[in-house]
Amino acid sequence: MLEIKCLASGSKGNSYFVDCDTPLLLDAGIPWKQIQQKSNFETSRLSGCLITHSHMDHCKAVKDAVRSGVSCYMSAETADAIGVKGHRIKLVRPLERFVVGLWTVLPFDTVHDAPGSLGFLAADRRGNKLVYLTDTAYCKYRFSGVTHFMVECNYSLDILRENVASGVVTSELKNRLIKTHMGLDTTKGLLLANELDNVREIWLLHMSENNGDAGRFKREVQELTGKMVVVAGE
Repeated sequence: MLEIKCLASGSKGNSYFVDCDTPLLLDAGIPWKQIQQKSNFETSRLSGCLITHSHMDHCKAVKDAVRSGVSCYMSAETADAIGVKGHRIKLVRPLERFVVGLWTVLPFDTVHDAPGSLGFLAADRRGNKLVYLTDTAYCKYRFSGVTHFMVECNYSLDILRENVASGVVTSELKNRLIKTHMGLDTTKGLLLANELDNVREIWLLHMSENNGDAGRFKREVQELTGKMVVVAGE
């Protein structure tokens, strides 16, 4: 069985431990010691770590992960921005498959303000097929046979507009969010555009503290898809 453990989700840090025969770490945006503690010190079992992009809330622990013997997979642009190199830094390209442990991983390009940002489609030999997609305005790809969707659901446009009107959020921040992050309506559209027959879990990631509503987002996605929905960090 595949088990997803949320170690951190949100603007302060993002990291997820996908526990299976050969576990994966998805992003490493909190201190390595916290990743070790929150994963019950299972990091020695990791087959690798997939890094989406170079913003610190997703890559903070990369250097320490490498020092601990964990190979980290990322684009060349991300590696350059972080300032890492060496045999544990594995450079990957969009739409070119690679193997990590028992996983076959297909990276794909995303729409964010960090060069070389990626999402990942990972499939193992037990029939698990996971999409990890965060920090993107939208996704131009479609997927079939997915068992676990882990997708960003950062904000709702109506909440965002209310926060701008009340001065909680600036117009500049609103415009950046819309151009670089996925909101509720986009998340719902993405899920509807994909085949959901095999889906066992939908995880909503990177929800904004000010511009999100965990209970509402979970309810709406659950009603839309009829699937089990988990809000990361709840």
